[in-house]
Amino acid sequence: MSKIKVLIIDDSALIRQVLTKILNSAHDIEVVGVAADPYIARNKIKRFNPDVLTLDVEMPRMDGLAFLSHLMRLRPMPVVMVSVLTQKGADITLQALELGAVDFLAKPQIDIAQSFESYTEEIISKIRTAAGAKISPFLSKPQSLFTVQPKYSADVIISKTENRRFRHFKTTERIIAIGASTGGTEAIKVLLMQMPANAPGIVISQHIPATFSYSFAMRMNQLSAMTVFEAENEQVILPGHVYIAPGGYHLLVERSGARYICRLNQGNPVNRHRPSVDVLFRSISQNVGPNAIGVILTGMGDDGARGITEMREAGAITIAQDEHTSVVWG
Repeated sequence: MSKIKVLIIDDSALIRQVLTKILNSAHDIEVVGVAADPYIARNKIKRFNPDVLTLDVEMPRMDGLAFLSHLMRLRPMPVVMVSVLTQKGADITLQALELGAVDFLAKPQIDIAQSFESYTEEIISKIRTAAGAKISPFLSKPQSLFTVQPKYSADVIISKTENRRFRHFKTTERIIAIGASTGGTEAIKVLLMQMPANAPGIVISQHIPATFSYSFAMRMNQLSAMTVFEAENEQVILPGHVYIAPGGYHLLVERSGARYICRLNQGNPVNRHRPSVDVLFRSISQNVGPNAIGVILTGMGDDGARGITEMREAGAITIAQDEHTSVVWG
């Protein structure tokens, strides 16, 4: 079986060195070249024909966004952005995902070698996932990005045996619950841009870090006819509004009398993610039941699989994005 060929594009010699060491430690990945800027990279892409690029956001001579735009127009291929976890970095990375980048890595600002090596498995996993991604003009993505966590189920946040309170409160209010991982930001964007302003309230669990979730919510608010928020604790869920789980928090939906509210929880990551799709979907199955619509979008891994089944068993309508339109399937 041939190895995944990676080209690293970054103006930092240290980051090029550390990423090369990490990726070459995987049995199925080979760094075939490095480049300090897009002009050098252009020639090496022709020479080595890599399967995946890692691309720094800020570089001399041509920035990462400009290069990515040219690349996706002339030679579309899987690209993983490397960005600092700042508000500016988040905004630029989201633009990169809209242009067609597949995923992103957080660039440490201190102790670069040690910080990168602390989530070696995560970096390798992202490259493997990117290598199998479909490059489309509509769909791209992010995913979790720190040290690999123990794999807990939704039981650590919300018990499966908890009473389904939707049986005791009658309401006609409907809620749409959306879960997504790899490729999810662009899939969500496409979906929200088609929703009318009077659509039922929407709650979203997307694997994304804290700084990025706020920027993503603000971006969606500009593009959608609905009003989009980064969800807050005890926020009432209203028609025509969208509530995106903040990075680092699970989002649950609870009943408060005849209303639905958001509940944020910083418990253990579930399926190695916080927010977790399974946690959101289980809370929907228990508190909304047949008044809910569950939607699971593009992604790699099993987060959301159990939850969408529980929603269906509770009487909800459930929808899954098909393999053909998913950036990553599996």
